[in-house]
Amino acid sequence: MRADRAATRQAASSLRGLAAIVLSALLFLPLGRPAAAEDVPVTSRAFSQFVTGSDQRVFGKLEFLGGIAYSSGNPLLGSISAIRLREDGQHFVAVLDTGHWLTGRVERDAEGRLSGLAGVEIRSMFDKNGRDGNRKFRMDAEGLAIRKGELLTSFEVMHRIDAYPDPGFMEAKPKRRLRFPFDPHEMRINRGIETLAMSPATGPLGATPVAVTERSLDAEGNIFAAVLEGPRKGLFAVKRDDPWDITDGAFLPNGDLLLLERRFSLASGMGMRIRRIAGDTIRPGAVVDGEVLIDADLSQQIDNMEGMDVVAMAEDDIRIIVVSDDNHSILQRNLMLEFRLK
Repeated sequence: MRADRAATRQAASSLRGLAAIVLSALLFLPLGRPAAAEDVPVTSRAFSQFVTGSDQRVFGKLEFLGGIAYSSGNPLLGSISAIRLREDGQHFVAVLDTGHWLTGRVERDAEGRLSGLAGVEIRSMFDKNGRDGNRKFRMDAEGLAIRKGELLTSFEVMHRIDAYPDPGFMEAKPKRRLRFPFDPHEMRINRGIETLAMSPATGPLGATPVAVTERSLDAEGNIFAAVLEGPRKGLFAVKRDDPWDITDGAFLPNGDLLLLERRFSLASGMGMRIRRIAGDTIRPGAVVDGEVLIDADLSQQIDNMEGMDVVAMAEDDIRIIVVSDDNHSILQRNLMLEFRLK
C-alpha cells in the first residue's frame, strides 16, 4: 500500500513537472494570426443526457436542458476561457487564452434545445501598441465582461484589465487600461483574474464589474476578489475549498454571484461545480461563501469547464451556459452545456 502511494505521489510530481515545462514552452510560442476576422466552420453534435444512458434531469439545484460537443478543422478553435451572451441570448463573444476573440451565435432546435453554433469568427487580439499575433504570455486572456460601449478583458501572466471598444473590438487595440485592484506581487503567474462579471444595476452592488482570481490567495488562504467601482468598491475574499479553483463567474438577475469551479487530480479526475454567493454579502473586507448548486465529475458530460454566463429567458426561466476549454488537446472536448436554475 505504501509503495502504491509513493508511486502515485511520484507520478503526480512527474506530471506537475511535465505540465510546468509544457506551460513554459506554450507561454512563449507565437499565436495564430488571422489577418482579419476569420470565418470558422463548426461541426456540432447535440446530446440530451447529462449522464449517458440516464434520463435524470435534475442535478442539485439545476435542471439539465441539453448540450453540444463541437469541433472545427480550423486549429484556432478551442481554449475558451470566458463567454458572454448578448442581450438577445443568442449572439456571443468569447475570449481564448491563446489571445483571440471568438464570436458567433447559438442555434436551437424546434424544442428550444442547444443544437449548434453558427456564424463563428476568430480574430487575434490587439495589444495596447496595436500589435496582434502576440506570444501567449502577453495575451493570456481569461476573464470577460460586457458593459455599455466596451468589453473588459483580464489577462494572466502579464496581469491587467484592458477595455476594448464595443462595437469594433475585433479590429481595435484597448482604449484604456483599468486600475489593477490587487497588489501584482500577490498574483500567481497563471492563477490571476479568472473572472470578470458585471453586476446588474438592480442588484446590491449596482452596475459594476467584479473581479475574482483563480487561486491567488491572501494570508488566510482565501481567494482575492474585488468590486471595481461603486459604493462597495474594494477588496473582498472568497473562501477557498481545496481542491476547487475558480474559472469563471456570472451574476443572476437578483445580484447573486455564481462562481464556476474546477478540480483535477490523478486520484479523483476532473470535476465541475457551481457555487452561489449572495450579492448582499459582497462588501469590502468580507470573506464570502455560498451554497453549491451542482457538483459533477467525469461520470457526467463535463470536461475542463472554464466559461459560464447567465441568460434570463423569462423572469422564472434563468439559464446557465457553461463551456469547456479543450486546451487544443485531442484528449479533450469543446462542450457547451445549458442548465435551468430551479
